[in-house]
Amino acid sequence: MTTQPLGAQISQMLKERGVDTIFGIPGVHNVELYRGIEQAGITHVLARHEQGAGFMADGYARASGKPGVAYVITGPGLTNLLTPLGQAYSDSVPVLAISSCLDETSARRGQLHQMRDQRAAAETVCAWSEEARSAQAAYTLIDRAFDEFASTRARPVHLQVSIDTLGAQASAAPLPPERRPGRPAARHADVYALVDAVLKAQKPLFVFGGGAKGGAAAIPQLLQQTGAASIVTYAGRGVVPADTPLYFGSSLARPDSARIAAEADLVIAVGTTLSEVDLWRPTLGHTAPMIRVDIDPACFTDLGPADTAILADAAEVLHAMAIAISARTEDLPPKWQASEVAQHRALWHAEIEAERPGILPVCDALKVALPEDTMIYSDMTQFAYAAKEVWDMPKPGHWHHPFGFGTLGYALPAAIGGAVARPGQPTVALAGDYGLQYTIQELGTAVELGLPLPILVWDNGKLGEIEDSMVRSQIAPNAVVARNPDFLALAKAYGAGAVEPKSLDDLQTALRAALTADGPTVIRMTQHMAG
Repeated sequence: MTTQPLGAQISQMLKERGVDTIFGIPGVHNVELYRGIEQAGITHVLARHEQGAGFMADGYARASGKPGVAYVITGPGLTNLLTPLGQAYSDSVPVLAISSCLDETSARRGQLHQMRDQRAAAETVCAWSEEARSAQAAYTLIDRAFDEFASTRARPVHLQVSIDTLGAQASAAPLPPERRPGRPAARHADVYALVDAVLKAQKPLFVFGGGAKGGAAAIPQLLQQTGAASIVTYAGRGVVPADTPLYFGSSLARPDSARIAAEADLVIAVGTTLSEVDLWRPTLGHTAPMIRVDIDPACFTDLGPADTAILADAAEVLHAMAIAISARTEDLPPKWQASEVAQHRALWHAEIEAERPGILPVCDALKVALPEDTMIYSDMTQFAYAAKEVWDMPKPGHWHHPFGFGTLGYALPAAIGGAVARPGQPTVALAGDYGLQYTIQELGTAVELGLPLPILVWDNGKLGEIEDSMVRSQIAPNAVVARNPDFLALAKAYGAGAVEPKSLDDLQTALRAALTADGPTVIRMTQHMAG
């Protein structure tokens, strides 16, 4: 078709740029966006709430490595989406949100879904939020989004198009460019200087974040070559093999890890912001020079006078380092004591077991039962807080959590998006009893799609983390106990499977069955399972 309504042309444009799935909810204001979805050959996943659609797009993006796309309506549709967009911003996830908007708001009042400034509201949680007032503007902004997804630190973006503009006839979008811009490349001089510094150091320490996952294949060789120790952020789990002798695990949040950092005479932080939710203290604790490798220059604002910044894709730098070192030297002997590393890990494991009794045996049982390529989506729950510190992932980028923004309700819809992105591969949702209720209605979507999705619910009947915080602050626990529904009966009402294991063996059996079921299964877990 030479011309058709812009809403249909947008879907066709997205298809030509590799989009195969859109998450959303149709409404009278954005109905024109739905005109071309089937024509373009795109699958639409119907969420039960726009928040669910946003988390699904987020989960899809994390699992597929492609941008997630969400369609929502004017006003409340977009405001419901803001929480997922804020989470995607915090966790560097590429999500393209496209909403309708009113044609005119300054001289008219009382319109359906009217907001004072919808575009500005979205801008608070996105890299940018713009309104396209013509077809050409819409096409330009969509390609701008895909260019930025490919070349910079991933962030969500929002595009709004007025109702009249969506329905107006428009020519087809231009064909996609043959190549998108790439991420910044490190200068050879920077790589050589980094290699020299690491080889000269007596106790180098690598800190790997989620941004290092693309270079995971080079990391074992790099650590062996340099004799360096390593520690990872929660998002960086899986980039270092669990059996690496000088690997401190994902224990940056342990207060004693500051002493480890202080022992190093060089710290190399790769693909991490070293944010509050990585450390839970003001600084890493190091006194030695630090070299930071990142694609986001904002990560360099707190560098000291002896520190160095390398603006580059972390994966490229890690691979270049491994090649450069191989060409210059044999593997160096370990510069840390493996026995001391093991002692620290054992101590931290015991601390976590004492802080959150009953959780670690359940973690161990789940790890045994899950295939190596399982992708896990967790919520803000005590179970996940403990697991993130002790559960060494066999692959990078396979455990996703709402870091930073820290929203409840993430796990279930994000896992749905992840399962859609990886058909035939195992995906698991892990939620607490309170957080699950934020988005439990998305069970309907999982049932409709027939996803073999285990939904593990850690049910302690209260906001356990908040209760513990109140006790530590000498506040009498208040408003931390809520009446829970019968989760198993609720799951069955949606058409999902439901089971409550009575032992760890039963849990493993239930989990394996859920991974091959013809729909989602809610599995209620309690501390009593561990005996």
